[in-house]
Amino acid sequence: MGSCWLGASVVVALVLAGAAPAAAEKESGTPTLMAHYAFNGGSTSILDESGRGHTLRVISGHGGTVRPVTHGQGAALLFPPRCLRQVCPHVALQTPSTADLNPGRRDISYGADVYLSPTQTSKGQNVIQKGYSTRGSQWKLQIDGAAGRPSCVLVGDRSPLIRLATSAVSVADNRWHRIRCARVGGTLSVWVDNVLRGRIGIPPRLSVTNNRPMSIGGKGAYADNDQFNGALDNVWVRVG
Repeated sequence: MGSCWLGASVVVALVLAGAAPAAAEKESGTPTLMAHYAFNGGSTSILDESGRGHTLRVISGHGGTVRPVTHGQGAALLFPPRCLRQVCPHVALQTPSTADLNPGRRDISYGADVYLSPTQTSKGQNVIQKGYSTRGSQWKLQIDGAAGRPSCVLVGDRSPLIRLATSAVSVADNRWHRIRCARVGGTLSVWVDNVLRGRIGIPPRLSVTNNRPMSIGGKGAYADNDQFNGALDNVWVRVG
């Protein structure tokens, strides 16, 4: 699962194999759309369509790039393919840290449309995250392991304990899937194509606040990047 295993304990999800659709989770108040990226402007102008100004910039190294590909009536972004060399292309999309991307103790949901081939899975691929598990706090959506199962991560301000809700089903099958993570009070859950696929209990007072950027497709511009190796579209974050 990438570097979030280093120097930290992990609470693993209760996996709901074959879970039926669950009722919509109730959130306190009306959630606010904090960021949304449809990528229809291509890979050079990545504006935040929520209107909150979280414009993305491309952070890359060793020739890593993203390129637009057709998805539905618009476009998605394709990230570098899996690489087994010692030095590999890497790229992430980042927006600077702002307070409205820190949920604190409030509910938060975030997700993306994901396309990943079964030949492109790896030990750890980050879809979207803010913060690092070993330095402060974190919320994250990732796709880990050869099976290509998505999982949702929360790490609180006061403890390095990793709260991990893992999907019972894979999304690495050459098809588009809609993945959503949701922290609602004392529950962290992962949804695939609007079906609940895993959940765990978390402390209701767990708080996530950090001064790190929000990153999409990888951690940043360095070798230990947990690079995503498929296509992404409709990436979003809601808080409240």
